[in-house]
Amino acid sequence: MCRRGGGCYHTGLYSAFKLTPDGIFLSPTIVPRAEHGISRANISENALKVLYRLKNASFAAFIVGGGVRDLLLGQHPKDFDVVTDAHPEQIKQLFRNARLIGRRFRLAHVRFGRDIVEVATFRAAANEDAEGAADDRAHSQSGRILRDNVYGTIEEDIWRRDFTVNALYYNIADFSVWDFTTGFEDIRTRTLRLIGDPERRYREDPVRMLRAIRFAAKLGFSIAPDTAEPILELGAHLRDVPAARLFEEVLKLFQSGYGVRSFELLEQYALFGYLFPSTAAVLAGEHGAQARSLIRAGLANTDRRVAEDQPVTPMFLYAVLVWPAIKALAEQLLPQMGGNENEAMDEACHRIVGEQVARTSLPKRFSAPMREMLMLQRRFEQRQGSRGARMLEHKRFRAAYDFLLLRASCGEAPQELADWWTEVQGLTPGEQRDSFGPSDEQRPRRRRRRRRPRRNAVG
Repeated sequence: MCRRGGGCYHTGLYSAFKLTPDGIFLSPTIVPRAEHGISRANISENALKVLYRLKNASFAAFIVGGGVRDLLLGQHPKDFDVVTDAHPEQIKQLFRNARLIGRRFRLAHVRFGRDIVEVATFRAAANEDAEGAADDRAHSQSGRILRDNVYGTIEEDIWRRDFTVNALYYNIADFSVWDFTTGFEDIRTRTLRLIGDPERRYREDPVRMLRAIRFAAKLGFSIAPDTAEPILELGAHLRDVPAARLFEEVLKLFQSGYGVRSFELLEQYALFGYLFPSTAAVLAGEHGAQARSLIRAGLANTDRRVAEDQPVTPMFLYAVLVWPAIKALAEQLLPQMGGNENEAMDEACHRIVGEQVARTSLPKRFSAPMREMLMLQRRFEQRQGSRGARMLEHKRFRAAYDFLLLRASCGEAPQELADWWTEVQGLTPGEQRDSFGPSDEQRPRRRRRRRRPRRNAVG
């Protein structure tokens, strides 16, 4: 049976009971090896090396977070995060292959070739008034954590975790799982629950709202009512998050194999508009159904590619997410551009991409080719002459063609047009020339007849 109390604590490093920030005595439920399904055979060899070296040096050593959660769910974690009572400098002394990183959170990366095991020190509770804490912890006026290097114990570290299912500790000393919250039970009921007061936790780090969406989508969990309720009110705090950090979260949401469900939940909790404001405006308008269909189809394609272990790129992902806004703005700008569709599309791309870079960031190595790909969409309609033939040689043709197929599948582009470009790629060079027809230079020109000058009448 699971048991509570100090009798299970390894080497007596921790007291059996600890006063939490809310004045509640806290002790873990300890699940022994016989009552959980985690086996060392499913833990990476390098993570085990780190755990055992810390243990042999008389430090506490635990795996925490997604690694423990996924093992309990019968999944295969991609990585394992280690926590310990050793400080970063002590970790670096133990591991010659360790490198200290981070300013907001000081961590150690222990490198084994291309494999990296992240090792963190237990952190103090958020409202700890320890001496010197003011130098190592900083918050913004809205309550967001800016810097935090105050170290503590495992009982305090639990309050720095976000969700109960991510706050389970696997102890290498006796292979038990320590649960200070309701994490073990929440995994059984497939419930995502935030630790502590949800409003305060979201204000500390607004990205936790996106993480709630991501984990609910990834794990197929339901979000506990008290965890979900503040999201609608506090979503605007995402505007305070740096664009580069939001870019990372967008990729995690949409390029990890559960993008469609993430999109549905972002709309459900009114968060999508804080990531893609112009696209959200289109989704709320009269053409929202078609735009939503395109986005869902694009994300489903990405999910399928991830499942098949095929490459995915932010260029195509962002194209799917911003195309409805670009198309809508181009139509509005068309009269101002004198009916020139190319100029209207180019200006719309410039404005929407610039706005999106400011909101969620998009490195130029992705934004520049994305604009090229989207500008090619109109050229698919030109199937005659050398200009049409040159499309097949364009370096963005394949990506643009895939996007055309996506648009056709949603009824936004003619299916006949997509089928024609599909067929022409399978033809021989000679057959392709016949399909495109003669170029402008090859078409015979009608010879203009010269008029003889009139003779002036002699009077």
